[in-house]
Amino acid sequence: MAPKNVIMETTPSEDMLTGSSEVEPVITAETHAQKRPPMKIVWKNVVLFAMLHLAAVYSLVLIPQAHLYTLLWSAFMYVFAALGITAGAHRLWAHRSYKARMPVRILLAIMDSTAFQNSIFEWSRDHRCHHKYSETDADPHNAKRGFFFSHMGWLLVKKHPDVIAKGKQLEMADLKADPVVRVQEKLYVPSVLLFCFIVPSMVPWCFWGESLFVSFYLAAILRYCLGLNATWLVNSAAHMWGMRPYDKRINPAENMMVALSAVGEGFHNYHHTFPQDYATSEFGWKINLTTFFIDTMAYLGQAYDRRKIPADVIKARKLRTGEGSP
Repeated sequence: MAPKNVIMETTPSEDMLTGSSEVEPVITAETHAQKRPPMKIVWKNVVLFAMLHLAAVYSLVLIPQAHLYTLLWSAFMYVFAALGITAGAHRLWAHRSYKARMPVRILLAIMDSTAFQNSIFEWSRDHRCHHKYSETDADPHNAKRGFFFSHMGWLLVKKHPDVIAKGKQLEMADLKADPVVRVQEKLYVPSVLLFCFIVPSMVPWCFWGESLFVSFYLAAILRYCLGLNATWLVNSAAHMWGMRPYDKRINPAENMMVALSAVGEGFHNYHHTFPQDYATSEFGWKINLTTFFIDTMAYLGQAYDRRKIPADVIKARKLRTGEGSP
C-alpha cells in the first residue's frame, strides 16, 4: 500500500530531468581511454581548498575545549546543511522526485546556502549532466578518471569542454521559472556568508558564551569541510566500491558508509537505476535521514507527489540486470 501523497510508477521514467540507467551510456575501454585536452589547474581553488582542509585539521585540536552545546550545534548544522543538498538541490530540484510548498522550498534554499556547494541552479545543472552522461567526459566528476578526480579534483581544474557543451543542452526551464531558485542565485554570495559562516559562528557565542574563535572553527570551518567531503564521497567512493544489486552494468554502487555520512545518499546503484524515486532507496528510512525529512514534511502537508518505484518493478529489475542476474 502506498503512503499518502506518493505517486506509484510502473516503469522508470526517461524524463530528461531525471535520467535513467536504461539510457545511460555504456562505458567501454575505448571511451575511457579517449584523448582529452590537457587539464588546466584552477590555482585559486587549489589554494582555497588547501587552506580549508588545513583549517579543518587545526579545528580538531579545539574540540576538547569546546562547550558540549557547541559540539551538538555543530552536528546539527552538519545535518541542516546536508539536507539542503540531499532533500533540496538533489531530490527536489535536480530530479523533481517530489514537490514542496513554498515554506519548505525557502527553508531548503537556506539549507543549501549553508552547505555552500554552489547555487541550486548550478548544482542541479551539473547533477543532471552527471546522470545523463554518467562516467563519460561530459560527466563533471567522471569516476573513470580516478578517485581523487571524482572526489574533489574536478573542482580544482577547468571543466572538460564536453561538460560545458552538454550542460548547455540540458532542459533547465523548470529551475529558471522557480522564484526560490532565482532569488537564491541572485543572493547566493551574501546568503553563503550569512548561513554558512556567520550564523553558525554567532549562535554559540551569543547563547552560551562560547569563544567566537572556537565556534567559528568548529561550527563553520570543520562542519563545512566535513559536509563537502561527505557529498564528494557520493561522487567517488559510491561510484567505485559496494554492491550492485539493481544494475551490475554501471559503476554506482550501494555503499553504506557513504549513506551514513551523506544522510542517505549512498544507495547509489539504486539511485542511478531509478533516479526518479524520491527515497533513492527501496528501504525507506533505513540509514536515510533525508527520506525521513521528506516524509515528515509530507506528514505536515508541506511535501507531496513523492515518486516511488513499486516493489514488483524493483524485483523484476534486480532479476534482469542485478548482480544475481544471468
